[in-house]
Amino acid sequence: MAVINRLLIRRSSISSSAFYALFTRSFTSLNSGASTSTTTTTTSASSVSYGALGLWKENKGRNIHAVFLGCPGVGKGTYASRLSNVLGVPHIATGDLVREELASSGPLALKLSEIVNQGQLVPDNVIFNLLSKRLEAGESKGESGFILDGFPRTIRQAEILEGMIEIDLVVNLRLREDALIAKCLGRRICSQCGGNFNVACIDIKGENGRPGIYMAPLLPPPNCESKLITRPDDKEEIVKERLRIYNEMSRPVEQFYRSRGKLLEFDLPGGIPESWPKLLQALNLNNYKDEQSADA
Repeated sequence: MAVINRLLIRRSSISSSAFYALFTRSFTSLNSGASTSTTTTTTSASSVSYGALGLWKENKGRNIHAVFLGCPGVGKGTYASRLSNVLGVPHIATGDLVREELASSGPLALKLSEIVNQGQLVPDNVIFNLLSKRLEAGESKGESGFILDGFPRTIRQAEILEGMIEIDLVVNLRLREDALIAKCLGRRICSQCGGNFNVACIDIKGENGRPGIYMAPLLPPPNCESKLITRPDDKEEIVKERLRIYNEMSRPVEQFYRSRGKLLEFDLPGGIPESWPKLLQALNLNNYKDEQSADA
């Protein structure tokens, strides 16, 4: 409990307008071989009591800084968005920021299109630029705190972020790779309402002591059925390349936060109805179980 209490002691607040300037200095420092300085409290992961996350509820989530990690397609956006509603802090998905920039036909759109369609990681300076603009827009609306989804993805990004903002908790969602690939290939988006659906019915039997997993499809309502589209990067060869890059570049980020006592490992036992209540339990937010289950 004392560990999390120390983690929840806020650094002095940073305005979004200063965020990108701080990033630029940190990014330049790292490129020159220097390391960013942080005041993060470090502990062994096993010593963290995640029951202390009940403090988030008492504070109504204000000023909470959390991160969701996990392989592409694992469901970071789904669960980060739900937790955002519970804690009352904005959910910021860097993937969405990139897609919004692609749709804007701005100066970065063509370059980003080539990167995304090849399954490559977007450069750090572009991501931090988009993130700083999103934080600035939120600040102007009175937003406080955030849940980052899919960021940071590299050790360098994690070091830069940790040098500027105290991250309270990192949730690492895990799912076996065969289920991940099937899930990605089944994703669909309604071109009219923007709703996210999944047509895949994943039913993998357990074997050799490895548990099976069942994930029911998330089908669209009748008015969306004829308007479903597939994301350009949800092709098998691109999905596999993204997983390869994640394993190479992002796995070390898990250890980065694990060594600081901030990483909560969560193995998804199935689809949303099975996984969401168990995630709330792991975060000591059981009182929200019944309230949210109707949306599962």
